[in-house]
Amino acid sequence: MRFVLVHGAWHFGELWDPVRKHLEDAGHEVHTPTAGGLGENDDKHVDLRGAAAPIVDYIREHDLTDVVLVGHSWGGYVISRVAIELPERMRRLVYFAAFVPAHGRALVDEIPPHLVAALQASYDERTDGGVVLPFPVWRDAFYGDASAEEAKRVYDVLRPQPWSAFTDPADMTGWDKVPQAFSYLAPSEDNDITQGEWGRHPRLSNRLVMFRLIGMEGSHEVLLANPELTARKFIEAGRD
Repeated sequence: MRFVLVHGAWHFGELWDPVRKHLEDAGHEVHTPTAGGLGENDDKHVDLRGAAAPIVDYIREHDLTDVVLVGHSWGGYVISRVAIELPERMRRLVYFAAFVPAHGRALVDEIPPHLVAALQASYDERTDGGVVLPFPVWRDAFYGDASAEEAKRVYDVLRPQPWSAFTDPADMTGWDKVPQAFSYLAPSEDNDITQGEWGRHPRLSNRLVMFRLIGMEGSHEVLLANPELTARKFIEAGRD
């Protein structure tokens, strides 16, 4: 299979490297471009189209077709935009602990008000258009299946997330042209926006209507905690 892996908020392409190695060792082709606003020196003032643009450009420049496009977390917004712009190059979309956007709704419309307030406060405090996570939130809600040392190591390389890519309402015009081949991968300890009422699955995953549901153990950051399992689940999610 030909995978294009799209990271979530605060992440960048190189953080996929452990998963990438396992997928390549299993014989698959893997690409891990970085979304707009999250490159090392990127301007943080980007909307969803600006975030998706480097992924779209990468797929075109490398003439990739028959793509299994995987989006982690906020990356669900990004892969949806990419698929709308390049439907003819898609084979399957895999939403990995991911948001599934609805037309006219932004990410801030899909998370609890206390999280919106905390992120808004970070934006107001900074001057670069980005927002950051407090370490205790990262440690317990995102990456609870890592040691404290490992959680801190990764936290220190995370990048400020463009706030405007959280507040930009999704434009799903053209979604009907995207191949209707979807998978949703749901880690059982995923708790970054809390489970229950605000949990992404099944609240948001059901927007896909018909999809392959795959469960796995692990936190929101299982891609870092258990890359071998993550790679195996991507293969299961991407198969015909």
